[in-house]
Amino acid sequence: MQAPNKPTILIVDDTPTNIRVLMELLKGDYAILAATNGPKALELARGSKRPDLILLDIMMDGMDGYEVCRTLQNQPETASIPVIFITALSQESDEKKGLSTGAVDYITKPFRPEIVKARVNTHLELKRYRDSLEDLVAEQVEQIAASHLATIFALSKLAESRDDDTGKHLERTQIYCKILAEHLRDTFEDQIDDDFIETIFHASPLHDIGKVSIPDAVLCKPGKLTSEEFELMKTHTVKGAETLQKTAATYTNNNYLQMGLEIARSHHEKWDGSGYPNGLRGEEIPLEASIMAVADVYDALTSKRCYKEAFSHEIAKAIILESRGSHFDPRLVDAFLAVEQEFNQVRARLQEG
Repeated sequence: MQAPNKPTILIVDDTPTNIRVLMELLKGDYAILAATNGPKALELARGSKRPDLILLDIMMDGMDGYEVCRTLQNQPETASIPVIFITALSQESDEKKGLSTGAVDYITKPFRPEIVKARVNTHLELKRYRDSLEDLVAEQVEQIAASHLATIFALSKLAESRDDDTGKHLERTQIYCKILAEHLRDTFEDQIDDDFIETIFHASPLHDIGKVSIPDAVLCKPGKLTSEEFELMKTHTVKGAETLQKTAATYTNNNYLQMGLEIARSHHEKWDGSGYPNGLRGEEIPLEASIMAVADVYDALTSKRCYKEAFSHEIAKAIILESRGSHFDPRLVDAFLAVEQEFNQVRARLQEG
């Protein structure tokens, strides 16, 4: 009988000994399901007691772990279940293939018990936060209550806190977006009104919500990312938009949701078309995402990160000016220059420490 109120973990391995080891390791904290082949794993994953997380071996007879993971990802009822590969395949190419298949993490055998427990706990927590975000966004369809906004901000803050250098990034970028939008009202009078300004202030904290899907080893890496790691990091834009799209598709008139997903998806697009994920160019980029891009880059430049020291306001200003017409919409850079001292004051008032 499964213990109540405990997350359920499905262990999939064609070697019963490996299943027993993992069951012994995890049974005190979690309810356990087990399968020794792919078809049985899919049956349990779709069952009445769906697992909260799956530990999946790759090398199995018949249906291997890659195929199981792809099948889970392609079925709506199981697509949101996080999968961690536990495998003897230890080459970097193996890990890359596993993550590209849809797994959230990759642990090589022989595994260390403390690593398995830590990774399981981390990804269960992230799933709870993601599910809570989706539920909370759905609740505020008729109106955006202040209490709901505060909770969603807290969840965004929690997702951001995986990178412990980001500090008051969300608070600062909210204000930067509002300052820019207010100054741009006359330039974009057909798009920017009071509702737009209020909505971008509240929607901007969702810009990096997709980073909950990025493994710690990549998100918190102190050095330069490899090309493969950078490609994985770039997926946070799509993952964030997909998270919000699930609710926005049902509540099509909710401007807050729509702006949040546009910002999440397109805030790394560039004016000259060299950005990601879709290589949008010029006015193909949603205005709210272009505003977020300036706010986000300014804050990244003037904040300390694990891989850099904070730049001064003047250096950040020079970098943004140099990117006029390449990274940024020239009109937004002109607006930034007009309000740069307001940015500098916000930076000083909400600096870390």
